[in-house]
Amino acid sequence: MKKAKIIFLTLLLIPLNVYAYSNRVIVGGENIGINIKFDGVLVVGFYKVGGKDVTSSPNIKVGDYIKKVNETPVKSINELTKAIDSYLENDKITLTINRKGEEFTSVLSLIKEDDIYKTGLYVKDSITGIGTMTYIDPETKIYGSLGHEIVDSNTNERIEVKNGTIFQSTVVGINKSSDGTPGEKKADFNTSIVYGDVTKNTSFGLFGNFTANMPGKKLYDVAKPEEVKIGDASILTVLNNNEIKEYAINITKINEYNDIKNIFFEITDESLLAKTGGIIQGMSGSPIIQNNKIIGAVTHVIVDNVKTGYGIFITTMLEEGEK
Repeated sequence: MKKAKIIFLTLLLIPLNVYAYSNRVIVGGENIGINIKFDGVLVVGFYKVGGKDVTSSPNIKVGDYIKKVNETPVKSINELTKAIDSYLENDKITLTINRKGEEFTSVLSLIKEDDIYKTGLYVKDSITGIGTMTYIDPETKIYGSLGHEIVDSNTNERIEVKNGTIFQSTVVGINKSSDGTPGEKKADFNTSIVYGDVTKNTSFGLFGNFTANMPGKKLYDVAKPEEVKIGDASILTVLNNNEIKEYAINITKINEYNDIKNIFFEITDESLLAKTGGIIQGMSGSPIIQNNKIIGAVTHVIVDNVKTGYGIFITTMLEEGEK
């Protein structure tokens, strides 16, 4: 009996957060295209119809997700339009709204203009952009990218993911950064070459399942936060076509207590600075390498000094990907 009690207590002491990520991962650096379908239809603005503000009485705000029209579920603009058309005889519709996880209903009056009923709502159901692949776990085939959340430019809120894909993206040009004005990669998309799906958009990055053939690339050991040191390191990223190159950086500070701004660094590679002026949009997710280990990913540029930026610990991304 005593033995059974000892075994029971020992089991209780096992940590609950046990993550299954590998100690060695495939390091990315590839430029990727990203398409995310929203979990509902997102309200991004309003317009007047016939001089009238349609939204003056209903409780609808920018950033709300429309989930139903009357009792009809809607997941796209096309479905929203069809559902509204089917209820036009009442000139009013009841919308089920999701606002930051809470659902409620709101009655919207439609206004007829030029024989067309209009809602007064600007909406969208997806977003497309670019980023950089950080890693692929060769065991679980879970990938991580970006190192930060994707927010909608209209609402400044994190996108709620229904589903999505990552696919081939080719860098065709660079808008250089200058202090006060971060630049960006310019890219073409090839949506027919799909790398994987999108399952999560969190403050620690974009995650999903890598569904293409696994790239035959070198595996890098995963560094723990205490292994990251001030001094020389490098990043892997694409600045032209699909060519991944390594560029020198200098780590100036380490913060183990911030959620995502863990690694402070400056670009020291003259060839990168000549091409980009500093950190540019589209570099998010670029792997950071030190002592032949992956230690993190680029996440932010410091706008007032675009040669400097932040990175997130790779272990934080790996743990989030496995949740």
